[in-house]
Amino acid sequence: MIEQLKKSGLSETEAKVYLALLDLGPSLAGKISRRTGLHRRTVYDTTERLIKKGLIGYILENNRRLFRASNPEKIVEMIDERKNLVMPIMNSLALKYNETKKKEETNFYKGKEGLKTVFEDQLNYKEVLILGASPKAYEVLQFYFKWYDKKRKLKKIKTRIIAQDRRIKRIPLAEIRYLPEKYENPVSMNIYGDNVAIILWGSAKPMAIVIKNEEMAKGYRQYFELVWNIAKQRL
Repeated sequence: MIEQLKKSGLSETEAKVYLALLDLGPSLAGKISRRTGLHRRTVYDTTERLIKKGLIGYILENNRRLFRASNPEKIVEMIDERKNLVMPIMNSLALKYNETKKKEETNFYKGKEGLKTVFEDQLNYKEVLILGASPKAYEVLQFYFKWYDKKRKLKKIKTRIIAQDRRIKRIPLAEIRYLPEKYENPVSMNIYGDNVAIILWGSAKPMAIVIKNEEMAKGYRQYFELVWNIAKQRL
């Protein structure tokens, strides 16, 4: 739970103190210190921060603070508040991002997270053409494509796939044709919008080169259609 609370914006000590109070109920600083293993001074500093965030409160009992945890729903409210702070400038940030993005022509992505970035960008387009779909993709990004295809189906993004292996089948909103297995290789090309993503799946460190160029994307799209007409629907 501590890791999840840290992801919501709490520090590790804040998460420990908050969870301790949920377990203990109203408690003095000394009791919290014994439960968490934190120095009493650290507990006092942490409770001050949690009070400011509205995650704990206190009552005075014999002139001593008895701390108690607030409803956990306050954590969700805290996240929403941070979101509301940034929303007014989102349009300006998006405009700056799009202006910069238009200037970019070639980007290199390395590793699994880099490839995920490439595929998540494809979810902004109406259709994705895949030339040379490789089963190695499922080895490199295990479980990821279940999420990707679910998201793609939700957005009604169609895909046409020219595969090199008969194991690639039953993909939502996808029409698949096949090339003979002798043409199998670890490189595939994804064409979407004005982008061509050349993906190398077979290396120890998978990578992708994404080229944003209208004429190049048009040329690769024509080449895809040529191969599509040659490829077989069933093996």
